Formats: sequence, C-alpha cells, structure tokens
Amino acid sequence: MRFVDLKYLTAYLIPLCAILGVFYPAQLSYLTPILTFGVVPVLELFTPQLTQNLSKTDKSSKATHPFFDWLLYFNLPLVYFILGFALFSIEFNELTSTQIIGLVISVGIVLGSNGINVAHELGHRENKCSQLVAKLLLLPSHYTHFTTEHNFGHHAKVSTPEDPATARLNQSVFSFWFTSSTRQYKNAWRLQKHLLNSKNQKFWALHNSMLINTILQFVYISLLFIIFSWQTAALAISMGMVGFLLLESINYIEHYGLLRKQRKSGRYYPVKEIHSWNSNHLLGRILLYELTRHSDHHYRASKKYQLLDYYSTSPELPYGYPTSILIAFVPPLWFALMNPKIPKDMRELATQEPLKAA
Repeated sequence: MRFVDLKYLTAYLIPLCAILGVFYPAQLSYLTPILTFGVVPVLELFTPQLTQNLSKTDKSSKATHPFFDWLLYFNLPLVYFILGFALFSIEFNELTSTQIIGLVISVGIVLGSNGINVAHELGHRENKCSQLVAKLLLLPSHYTHFTTEHNFGHHAKVSTPEDPATARLNQSVFSFWFTSSTRQYKNAWRLQKHLLNSKNQKFWALHNSMLINTILQFVYISLLFIIFSWQTAALAISMGMVGFLLLESINYIEHYGLLRKQRKSGRYYPVKEIHSWNSNHLLGRILLYELTRHSDHHYRASKKYQLLDYYSTSPELPYGYPTSILIAFVPPLWFALMNPKIPKDMRELATQEPLKAA
C-alpha cells in the first residue's frame, strides 16, 4: 500500500457531513446533499479524469492488503451510528420540518453511498463475513434482496430487455425508479426459487436467503416502531427509500440505452466493456469506491474495487456520477445529451423485438 491509497478515506466525507448535520441541524442539515450534488459536481469540472491503470506489481500487492477491506467494513458501524444518531435527534429534539427533511435526505444519501454501494462490493465476495456485512448494510434501505438479484440476475442479463436494472432508450429516471425496483424484487424471488430447486432445498429453510431477508426486514421495521414514535419510524423508512432511489438513479446512468446483440438462437453475446457507462472523474471514483469503473466490474465481477481497470473502448459519461444524476432528473436534457452517444447499432436494437431463446 502507498500513501496515495489513503485517497479512499475521502469516501467518509459523506458520512462526516451527515454527522455534522445531525450535530448542527439549524446550520448544516443540508450539508450532505450540498456536498454530494453541489460541491462535487463543481469540483469535477476542474479536476482531471484519471485513466491510468495499476501495474501488475501494484495489483498483486493491493489485492490482498487488508486496508482496502477494512475501509469497507468500517462503514457498517458508521452507517448504523449515523442512522441511530439522526433518529434519536429527531425523536427527542425540537427540530423544524425543514431541518427534518434535510436530515432525511442526508441520511438517505449515506444509506445509498456508504450502505448499498459498499454492500454491492461486499456482496460479490464469497466469504460469509462479507456476505453478512452486505446484508446488514442493505437492511436500512429495505433492499436485502439486492445481492440475490444483482449477482444472479443483473450480471447475467445486463444490457438486455430482460434486465430490470438496465434503463431503456428514452425511459425517464422516474419511470425507471418504479420498473427497476419492482421488477428486481419479483425477479429476486424467482431466482431464489430456481436456486433452491437446483439444489433440492426446501422453501422453509435457512438456505432461502429471500425468506431470511424478508424476516430481517420485518424485524427491522418492527423495531423502529417499538423504539420510536410512529412519526420517527416513518421517517426512518423514508430515509431508506431515499437510499434505494439513489441506488436506482445510479443503476439508471450506468447502463442507459446500452444493449447486447443476440445470436440467431436467441442467446445474447457475452458482456463486454462496451455495455456499461464509465466515468473517470476522480472524486466520483473514490467517493463510491471505484463504482464508476463499472465496465470492468461487469467484465470481472469478482475483481476488488481497488483493482478495477479503465478501458478506452468503454462508453464514457460526459460528467461524473453526481452531475449525471442531476441531469437525469431533467429527462429532455438527459435524452438530448446521452442519446447521440449511444452506439448506432444499440439504438437500432432498441427498436427491435428480442428473439426467443431456442
């Protein structure tokens, strides 16, 4: 590990701003969204895009260094501390409606960036500890089904009409929020049943992750109403919704309009680096643990975040993730900016009926 690797500590800026917002709600309750969707986009206009890849030697040393994993694991106590701190502050302090809304948005952003995003990284690890931490990080955002659908659904069907997390050409982000979140949940149950059947396992068993996930979600929400007033519990649920809508906004910009071709048999050609939108804007990269090098993640899903590569052949977003999300909130502007950047053959695929697999 080198001194430059400490750059990933920057990912804690978002939680730090949320903590400051809870401490000083009158002045800083909106600091987190201001940093995420105000300061970062402006700074990225003046900071370079870094496209260098690591050498084989650096990759070898960083692949097993515990520093990079502990950066991820520390998000578990951090996320729950911020969530609990904010809820107790709302419950026992006399905050204005404006301050409460600021805290709901701020904690929601933390749940999305340092919760779901980190869970996404750890959910691809095979060890049980990482899987457990991922599940606990997804819990406050009501998205414990994410790992099942993402690993076995999204990575298999990405950039096809069959993938709920791939936005269609000319689909707005607001429409995508609904179609992606509902279809992913349904798909997670379908995939779980298939996994159980393939291993001859029963539905009512610990092997049924979706069943365990559902129980955990029920227990979590029940505890909210037991510990807090119904108003504060409802706000905690709203924080989770902000978190998963942030995730779905990221899903939206990661694969918008990109499609894989089909063989005559109806099967799709393999996923390549051309099937995800990338961004090499430095701040977005380190704030999201290299999620913005998304093409390589889909090319090699098991590769750790600190090892992801840049491909010159990958389609590039003109701006970083935070700026792109803001633009997506204005659909006509997003379509005008992004539609011409989608390869012509993929735009043509969007108008064709998919073939049925033989």
